[in-house]
Amino acid sequence: MVEGHIQNKLVIPLGLQSTSSRVFPWGAVGDQRTETENYHFLQRSPWVGEKVKTVLVLQIAPQRAPAGPRGSSLPCSSSVPVPARRAKGGARGRARRVSGTRRLLGDAHGLVSALMRRLAARGAAGDAGEVAPPAADSTDCAPGRSPSPCRLIDLCAIWDAGVFLPAAVAAAWKGAPSGVPRRRLNEAETLSSVQKAQLQRLEAARPRGPGSGDRGPVPRMARQQPPPWVHAAILFSLLSLSTAIEIPMDPSIQNELSQPPTITKQSVKDHIVDPRDNILIECEAKGNPAPSFHWTRNSRFFNIAKDPRVSMRRRSGTLVIDFRSGGRPEEYEGEYQCFARNKFGTALSNRIRLQVSKSPLWPKENLDPVVVQEGAPLTLQCNPPPGLPSPVIFWMSSSMEPITQDKRVSQGHNGDLYFSNVMLQDMQTDYSCNARFHFTHTIQQKNPFNLKVLTNHPYNDSSLRNHPDMYSARGVAERTPSFMYPQGTASSQMVLRGMDLLLECIASGVPTPDIAWYKKGGDLPSDKAKLENFNKALRITNVSEEDSGEYFCLASNKMGSIRHTISVRVKAAPYWLDEPKNLILAPGEDGRLVCRANGNPKPTVQWMVNGEPLQSAPPNPNREVAGDTIIFRDTQISSRAVYQCNTSNEHGYLLANAFVSVLDVPPRMLSPRNQLIRVILYNRTRLDCPFFGSPIPTLRWFKNGQGSNLDGGNYHVYENGSLEIKMIRKEDQGIYTCVATNILGKAENQVRLEVKDPTRIYRMPEDQVAQRGTTVQLECRVKHDPSLKLTVSWLKDDEPLYIGNRMKKEEDSLTIFGVAERDQGSYTCVASTELDQDLAKAYLTVLADQATPTNRLAALPKGRPDRPRDLELTDLAERSVRLTWIPGDDNNSPITDYVVQFEEDQFQPGVWHDHSKFPGSVNSAVLQLSPYVNYQFRVIAINEVGSSHPSLPSERYRTSGAPPESNPSDVKGEGTRKNNMEITWTPMNATSAFGPNLRYIVKWRRRETRETWNNVTVWGSRYVVGQTPVYVPYEIRVQAENDFGKGPEPDTVIGYSGEDYPRAAPTDVKIRVLNSTAISLQWNRVYSDTVQGQLREYRAYYWRESSLLKNLWVSQKRQQAGFPGDRLRGVVSRLFPYSNYKLEMVVVNGRGDGPRSETKEFTTPEGVPSAPRRFRVRQPNLETINLEWDHPEHPNGILIGYTLKYVAFNGTKVGKQIVENFSPNQTKFTVQRADPVSRYRFSLSARTQVGSGEAVTEESPAPPNEGRCIATTYTNNQADIATQGWFIGLMCAIALLVLILLIVCFIKRSRGGKYPVREKKDVPLGPEDPKEEDGSFDYSDEDNKPLQGSQTSLDGTIKQQESDDSLVDYGEGGEGQFNEDGSFIGQYTVKKDKEETEGNESSEATSPVNAIYSLA
Repeated sequence: MVEGHIQNKLVIPLGLQSTSSRVFPWGAVGDQRTETENYHFLQRSPWVGEKVKTVLVLQIAPQRAPAGPRGSSLPCSSSVPVPARRAKGGARGRARRVSGTRRLLGDAHGLVSALMRRLAARGAAGDAGEVAPPAADSTDCAPGRSPSPCRLIDLCAIWDAGVFLPAAVAAAWKGAPSGVPRRRLNEAETLSSVQKAQLQRLEAARPRGPGSGDRGPVPRMARQQPPPWVHAAILFSLLSLSTAIEIPMDPSIQNELSQPPTITKQSVKDHIVDPRDNILIECEAKGNPAPSFHWTRNSRFFNIAKDPRVSMRRRSGTLVIDFRSGGRPEEYEGEYQCFARNKFGTALSNRIRLQVSKSPLWPKENLDPVVVQEGAPLTLQCNPPPGLPSPVIFWMSSSMEPITQDKRVSQGHNGDLYFSNVMLQDMQTDYSCNARFHFTHTIQQKNPFNLKVLTNHPYNDSSLRNHPDMYSARGVAERTPSFMYPQGTASSQMVLRGMDLLLECIASGVPTPDIAWYKKGGDLPSDKAKLENFNKALRITNVSEEDSGEYFCLASNKMGSIRHTISVRVKAAPYWLDEPKNLILAPGEDGRLVCRANGNPKPTVQWMVNGEPLQSAPPNPNREVAGDTIIFRDTQISSRAVYQCNTSNEHGYLLANAFVSVLDVPPRMLSPRNQLIRVILYNRTRLDCPFFGSPIPTLRWFKNGQGSNLDGGNYHVYENGSLEIKMIRKEDQGIYTCVATNILGKAENQVRLEVKDPTRIYRMPEDQVAQRGTTVQLECRVKHDPSLKLTVSWLKDDEPLYIGNRMKKEEDSLTIFGVAERDQGSYTCVASTELDQDLAKAYLTVLADQATPTNRLAALPKGRPDRPRDLELTDLAERSVRLTWIPGDDNNSPITDYVVQFEEDQFQPGVWHDHSKFPGSVNSAVLQLSPYVNYQFRVIAINEVGSSHPSLPSERYRTSGAPPESNPSDVKGEGTRKNNMEITWTPMNATSAFGPNLRYIVKWRRRETRETWNNVTVWGSRYVVGQTPVYVPYEIRVQAENDFGKGPEPDTVIGYSGEDYPRAAPTDVKIRVLNSTAISLQWNRVYSDTVQGQLREYRAYYWRESSLLKNLWVSQKRQQAGFPGDRLRGVVSRLFPYSNYKLEMVVVNGRGDGPRSETKEFTTPEGVPSAPRRFRVRQPNLETINLEWDHPEHPNGILIGYTLKYVAFNGTKVGKQIVENFSPNQTKFTVQRADPVSRYRFSLSARTQVGSGEAVTEESPAPPNEGRCIATTYTNNQADIATQGWFIGLMCAIALLVLILLIVCFIKRSRGGKYPVREKKDVPLGPEDPKEEDGSFDYSDEDNKPLQGSQTSLDGTIKQQESDDSLVDYGEGGEGQFNEDGSFIGQYTVKKDKEETEGNESSEATSPVNAIYSLA
């Protein structure tokens, strides 16, 4: 393709009115104005295979009209062509398609259509002879048509100039071979019947003769520059090919219109299924009529009816393959494609490759132990079984413990486990490769590898792990890095566009190498690149073509470095540039389908129609294929079909369906008819009129059935037909009619618009202060439109108010009776109708009850004062005025102050500012004013309760103007970029402007150059000076000016242009280690010209590279230390001891950091360790105390042991301190207590060679106080006296005395009762019984002592002695019982023989303690 460039000038006569301001930006053409606009279009010409870039220069020039009054309208055609009739078979006529670009192109579309027809007629005449202008009665240029504004271009005058092909087109035509290209130029062969009839009528009706304006034949000039109308016609015609009709989502329309099928859902191209489930291959489509479905398998028809396992879902093409009755899913693997068909065409799904997921078992193998020398590299290969999809690999031990991975040991992307160098501790576990399969959710484990490490140091001494040079300590020879993967020094890798690129470098060496990544000739893409697997892998997401190139990884240790270069090539499967879209046209319209895709290699494009190759489809004279574009001309109903575009290369394919549907539908209205729209006055509203038709109808709006089309001014018509009224007025009320018209008819709908008055609260509730128990009334008076229903509701604290029995809601107020504290809060009155609402808020403050007042004022509730009123301005002077007001009621609290505020309407209209403050005793004051301010004042009264509402504003008073008396403040000059300087200042307010058109004269010049001042006038508050040198001082002045003159001479401010990044780094950086946590830095200063800005500081970036203690993880987060000013030395502190650090220095200015200095390395010496962690003190018994602790979090060196200091204490008494030293591996100790009462205080610290670190202190728990008495135990852990022996003995004695008293009380209560023994026993009493006179037994004892012959033991029991009158002799071997009053109710028995009692020294009688329990 050859891209040409044609430039033409279009001169528009003055006085021609544009019908749409959207066509050209200037709208109507003025009388004394010349303007030029360039419009660039790049389109593919339908006549030749060139891309013609047309620069259309549109110029407004004075009109050269020979007749008529200036500005009079020329005869123009109507903006809507009259429908024509077809010449053949009485078919309906048709107009040229008016697509969605009608609104954008305006009435120029009629011009383009006419030019296209005339150009086609020109080709029909054999490209020679004259071109007839349109006839007077033609549809395009007929005088006497309905009055409408003239078009943008006088079409009638155009034809007289002649129509010629562009020179580039003509040259291409002359050099083109015969055949297809010539047929494309000679469009008369494909003219529709309507076009032919119109051309014949135009030629026949052309006026002839002297008075007709006929200038005779116009000979074609060989080298004449073609007029621009041809280019406009070509461009607008091509634009019209790119649009189509859109079907509305209205279900009634969707169900009525015929549509070819469209695929709506389908399975993915690579469809992997679980063999345990039924197979589901999705395919769903829509269309009208509903489509039918069939499938192909491996490009052959798939007969579903012959296979009982296969079925298709109802009203869908989805295949279901059922294996519940048996069968192997593998038998159904293959490539499937779905076809959805109805009578208008066939749509195709993607080719779906069906595969069954596989998870094969690991082959059986016996793995011998892997023997390797310590320090040598090692690769343990996984080689997982090939699964579908590929399994996820991870390494674990045979006991299912994960393998710890780090910089030395890590898993590669291929699943192998790599050891950069093998250490003795690596044989402490075995290594098993595991594969996890996604679909089957199974994990398969390979037989484990066992390592046998040969070493010169057979003992795995844990202390060597923290040795600064672990490898030398273990006798492992150091060696330079070498790559384990990939092999060699260079490799290549291909990746597809949009995928992730994963580059991997795994190196061996002693010590373990570090990996760094670089890109040759550029930086790594920071937004897409990230390092993984301990920097061994570089991942770049969403790869694009610019990511191709050479990448290299650098593996380095202290023995040396090597690099591996990876050449990355980015290929691409096809991806869409222009995916074909469904094309819906009206009969006779033109359109095109575009299928553009890109890829690497370049994809090929294949067109199909209804699933068949386009080459084998029946010929269609209305269709033309031009590579990736199909052009349709003069489409008819028979042109409906579904087209497929298949674009493919070796990496994949894209398949898209796009149907061509030809609709012939008269206009239809989609909204309900005769809608009523009610809107509030002065609001914005939108009248909707959704419509549909094919060809696309033209929509117009009319008001009250008369007048011209509504568009412009207060009206705006949108693309979808909606009419917007920007601000509703009373006169906008009425009936609006929208009319949609196309060649098949018209449809209309009406919308009635009613304008309502707004709802407004004109008497708002006011803030009130009420005494508790009083009555409060909140007013809310509303004005609204009487035709709307008004609802007034109240909110309290922005929540709906519940109207209880203490409240009364009336039409214009809310009354609260008996105000309580809970009633305090904000009250909002909401007045609403169905169209709008208004609200007003007030705050109610409730005061608590007060004491009895001593005077009348104290008895009354206090409140905020009422607003002042009746403001009056007197003594009007040039710079002052007197303001007088009448104070409002002070509401029982004297007014202390008045605040006068003002508002001006020029700079901040509606914003009130404090002007002055006056005592509460005055009501008149003289106010000092500024020049040229239109003042308005109000007054606020203040008392101890609060502020009043502002008074109503006073009348306005404007002072006369004057030159400014000051200049703007806070003038600064700072660079926002390296080559500019932004001058800013604080703008002056209304009271300091002193006149209209306040502006600022900004002056600047370079300092100390004696050059002249540059100046500019600015209306804002900033100005940017461009093209300045880097960081150069400037003298700046900003002076205020208004229409009355300039302000005083401004002060000179020094500003600086923008800074650039520093160009140099500090040199000769020297490091001196001060101690284990601090270093001293010294450097040489950089030259001042390399700073390129203001030197803010020298900054050191440092990071902890590693600890000298091996296997101790450290954070490598970068830290920084700044040294402000031009300093040459500094101290970096708060470092970690016994660590390797790296440090870089930079220069910092206002722009940022400069380049980094050479990286310096230093090592901090050992320091004292941090405190041991988790120090725990446990006391399992009263004899021992167990101590346990963990190693310090920061050893800060090699631990040599722990120091434990402890001391016993009891209250204020402290024993001798004991010191114990432990080995570094000991973390437990047991202390033998000297006594069970004392407590111990322990202090534990760790030691290095430098000394002891921070100690951690704990105390042993307080032992519980255990009493010796069974009955009562007293414990007091808060007082030291509780641990004393004498106190414990005293408590036991007190408890014993209490117990004895209880026993005595019981005995005294129980004695004296007489029991009729004879009634209970038939056996007579013996002669030794003491009393027998009245047949009763006296149980009491006359002296208040315990029972005779008994003694009380310490545990509260009574030991039975050998007594003849013991109660036990009368018992029956059980415990006696007492009734509620303590009397004995047991039955007596015959006294037992003395021999029986002698054998038992202790009685079984009821003890006093048991007696007490029975009483309870």
